[in-house]
Parts: sequence; C-alpha cells; structure tokens
Amino acid sequence: MTDRIDDISTARRWTMLVCSLIAAMTTTCATAGVAYVIPELHRAHGMSLSSAATLAAIPTIGLTVTIIAWGAALDRFGERRVLIVSLLITLAGTGATLIAAMSGAGFAVLAVGLLAGGLGAGAANGASGRIVVGWFPADQRGTAMGIRQMAQPLGVAVCALTMPVLADRAGVAAAFAVPTIVTAIGLVAVIAAVVDPPLERGAATGRAANPYRRASFLQRVHAVSVLLVIPQSMLWTFVPAWLIVAHGWSPLSAGVLVTVTQVIGAAGRIVAGRISDVVGSRMRPIRSIAVAAAVCAGLLALTDWLDSPVAAVVMVFATVSSVADNGLAFTAIAEFAGGSWSGRALGVQNTGQYVATAASTPVFGALIEFAGYPAAFAVAAVAPVLAIPLVPKDPQVSEELVE
Repeated sequence: MTDRIDDISTARRWTMLVCSLIAAMTTTCATAGVAYVIPELHRAHGMSLSSAATLAAIPTIGLTVTIIAWGAALDRFGERRVLIVSLLITLAGTGATLIAAMSGAGFAVLAVGLLAGGLGAGAANGASGRIVVGWFPADQRGTAMGIRQMAQPLGVAVCALTMPVLADRAGVAAAFAVPTIVTAIGLVAVIAAVVDPPLERGAATGRAANPYRRASFLQRVHAVSVLLVIPQSMLWTFVPAWLIVAHGWSPLSAGVLVTVTQVIGAAGRIVAGRISDVVGSRMRPIRSIAVAAAVCAGLLALTDWLDSPVAAVVMVFATVSSVADNGLAFTAIAEFAGGSWSGRALGVQNTGQYVATAASTPVFGALIEFAGYPAAFAVAAVAPVLAIPLVPKDPQVSEELVE
C-alpha cells in the first residue's frame, strides 16, 4: 500500500479528492434542484403543485434504479472512465432539460430530460471509495471521506442560493442552467485530476471475493445507516415547515438557520472523520453518534412539546448529530469491501438510505398532521436507539484487501 500512495504527491491526492467532491455535487444539483423551481412552475407555468412535485421526484427515481449498476461499473472499470461516462449522461440530461425549459416545453418533455440526468447521476454519487482507499493512508481516510461527504450539503446550498432567485427573476430556464453548469464543471474536474489507483487482484475480471460472504459487517453497517438516515431525512424535510408554520418564523430567518445548520453538519462530517483517524476506529465514533442522535432527537421532542425557546437550538444539535455518521460509514464500507467491491457496496448503502427516506417521509407527514411535531420528533428518536446495538465491531481489514 505504501508504494502506491507514494506514487503521487500529497497535493495531487487532495486535489483529486476535491475534484471528486465537485463531481459528486452534480448528483445533488441534478436530482434535488428541481424542488427549488416548484413555486415558479406552479405560478408562471400553470403546473399543478402535485405535477410539479412529481417532476421534482423523477431525477431521484432515475438515480435510485441505476445506482447499484453504476457501482458495479465503478468496480469493474475504475472511477475515472465511469465518472466521465456518467457525467456526460448527466450533462446531456440537464442540458436537455435546460433546452426544454427555454422552449417552453411541458411536463412530459421536461420529465425525459430530468430522468436522463438522474439515470446518469448514480456513479458520481457512489464514487470516491476507491480513490480514498487507494490513494490515502489509513490514518487519513476518515478525514478524506468526511470532506468528500460534504458534497450533498454543498450541492443543496448551491441550489438553494441560486435556483429560486433565478427562477423568480429570470424564469425557470435560467434556474435549470445551474445543474447544467455544475455538471460541466464536475466533468472538467474529473478529466483534469482523477486518476484510478491500480486495481486489486481479481478486480479486472470481476472475480474478487464477495465481502458480503466473508462476514456480516457490511450488512450491519447498512442497517445502522438506514436507521440513522431516518431522523436525518425527517429533520431536513420538515424543519423549514416546523419553523415557519408551527413557530411563526419568517421564511428568511428559517432559511438562514437551515443553511447554517447544513454548513455545521458538513463540518461535523469532517470532524467525525478526523476523530476516527486519530482513534483508529470507524465504528466507535458511529456508536457515539447514534447515542447523540437519539438523545438530541428526544430532547427536541421534549423542548418542542414544552414550547421552549431553546427548541431551535436543540434542532441544530439534532440535525448535526444525525448526519455526522455518513462519512464514517462510507469509509468503513470502502475499506472492508476493497477496491473491487466498494462501488457495489456503496451503491447498496445509498439505495437503502434512499428507500428509507422515501418510505418514512410520508409516514412522518401523516404523523405530524395527526399528532403534531413533538410526536414526530419522538418517533424519529427511536431509530438511532435501534441502531446502537447493531453497530458492529471494527473488522481487521488487511492491506491486501484494500489494495
């Protein structure tokens, strides 16, 4: 492992990581950006809210159905080639959506472009496992993956800060230019900087040993991550309405608090990764994060039930604790699966989290309508409690496996 890492400079290694982060931001912009133009689609284009919401879900559907297949391609052919193909497809989809919006096309034509963008976005979402494990030493991988996992909140921030304003002032087409531009930048970044480490033995032919048969470690990490994503997605989805509708905050104030919370959450992923590098464990920090997420979500339910003014502050802690595990789980999966299986394993990880989010969101919406936000926060606290005993011990991963 040492010889391979020494093949590139430290500066190039970190540059490669930043470029893979930019590439991963394209997934968020291509799949989540549509939500920010729903008001304009409804107001200026006469699209019903249900149709606009359906349109916003189409890219994620495309992403979900292809993400494991993209992971298998990453394992087989390496990240550079697959990312280039993936981003070209995403660019074609986002570009087609932009052209359709400029021409005033209706739902069906916009849906085709958005679906194509989502179908192509899966590789960028699941990539970087081989880059982190192959080019970074073990005592830097947690930090590196924490930085890589900033892609989602940064992508959300880019869309939130640009697309609503552009849609309102210049029209939907101007807003749809944002995902196209971000995808083009990501494609250039991959071409300019991403280099695959050498494939491990068996990867080139797809005959490397299946890590799912070696132990139950990956299955348990997937289960823990699915449980921990439930409070994360619940908070990300319903906190704006909680602040504005239930507590009378202005949309601007609520938006600022949510943005600040996301930035802190992104930083929290890096801190958690660095701690895991220092202590030499991925699982112990995840267990601590699960405990913190359960406690904070429970406190949020209590303070909101009491109508306490500190509930908003508790919400920040609950949100940050619910997202801090993501980079650690990705790192542990990539290390255990090895370069020839990390793409598929991370694909399974992402698919499980997407399905859990899609399934739990309407349930929480109905619970809020029936019993209120404190009850929903209390139920969200149960998921990390269930996750705590499922966190496995750190496996002994030989350098032969991660090389």
